[in-house]
Amino acid sequence: MTNIATRAVPAGLIILSGCLIASIGFGPRSAMGFFQQPIISANGWGRDVFALALAIQNLVWGIGQPFMGAIADRFGTLRVLWGGLALYAAGLALMTISTTPSALTLTAGVLIGFGLAGSSFNLVLAAFGKLLPPEKRSMAFGFGTAAGSFGQFLFSPLSVVLIRDYGWSNALLVFAALTLLAMPLALALATPPQAKPANATDATQNQTVRQALTEAFHHRSYVLLVLGFFTCGFQLAFITVHLPSYFKDIGLPPEVGGLTLALVGLFNIVGSLSAGWLGNRMPKRWILAFIYFARSVVAVGLLASIPFAAMPVSVFGTVTTVGVIAALTFGALTGLLWLSTVPPTAALVSIMFGPRYMAMLYGFAFFSHQVGGFLGVILGGVLFEKTGSYDVVWWLSIALGVASALINLPIREKPAPRLAMAGAV
Repeated sequence: MTNIATRAVPAGLIILSGCLIASIGFGPRSAMGFFQQPIISANGWGRDVFALALAIQNLVWGIGQPFMGAIADRFGTLRVLWGGLALYAAGLALMTISTTPSALTLTAGVLIGFGLAGSSFNLVLAAFGKLLPPEKRSMAFGFGTAAGSFGQFLFSPLSVVLIRDYGWSNALLVFAALTLLAMPLALALATPPQAKPANATDATQNQTVRQALTEAFHHRSYVLLVLGFFTCGFQLAFITVHLPSYFKDIGLPPEVGGLTLALVGLFNIVGSLSAGWLGNRMPKRWILAFIYFARSVVAVGLLASIPFAAMPVSVFGTVTTVGVIAALTFGALTGLLWLSTVPPTAALVSIMFGPRYMAMLYGFAFFSHQVGGFLGVILGGVLFEKTGSYDVVWWLSIALGVASALINLPIREKPAPRLAMAGAV
């Protein structure tokens, strides 16, 4: 495996392969919300059952990410990506025979969660951080994140069509097969195992995992970054899982949910690339603060349009209601802000601590993201069953967005003292 990991691979091929992996890997996960209604209807469950499984998925993904990142840092990216994609595909396929809540939690929750931890765009971004020169990283982070959204753009309407025409079980099997297609692409992202540092006095190399973690969690700016990323996970996971059902509740047809999440994916390509481009030209903390605050404003706009959403609907006819326009506008604006937090967040981790432990340290930031995702999904399901509405979770999401905007402003975009003293970047 060493000969694969150490041979020179053109930067363009690295970025292209990573983007394809991110697109294929993120697509099925982003379409999970469309499976909620058919799965709970087939099994006679409430939304809280499906929400619990997807909440566990987010939490396991977050728990597994730092460990998968540490393994990738130590032994190389290739085996981790292969193992993650295999678990991901297995979880998707086994969801088709999950006829009890515990089985659904195991397959959709645990298996897919660990699969995502080992195969998602987070590992792709970490590989970019190791394989690409510093001047190409910020933009590459933007490309990798945008590619994940392109997967959402493709898989959201695809899931609606497959479920409608072939049934939800066959749709999941198709997604499982597509996930396995990403395995050969991982060869271009193979990173070499860590060797013993050639220079024992090099502050960028002569550091243990424990020392790296101690340094990171005593670094105020890193802690603020991690705390702010919690909100990103809360908002994204809640919308991904519950938005299709939310639209159904207010009288919009399934096609509107598919188009809305497709627009999220499409416009996030612009948002992520813009965030990557801007990250080289302005303070990244300002970018993050703006994104979090703008998400809250967009959510308020959607809630304000709800009274119009129950008007008679004709999506493909001559009349397009205010509710449909509001839904699609929400998708486009949310897309611009969707994963655009990732390039500046990943870049800040790289600036603070260098590339050596980036997969692990970004993994801990992502764990915070996924704890937020867990709460966003589970609160959406539980509070809906108790109140018959998603309103409480919407307003909590809005408040968290404002709080995270404030949290990111004091971040200092400088290397950690150890790197600064050594003159390393």
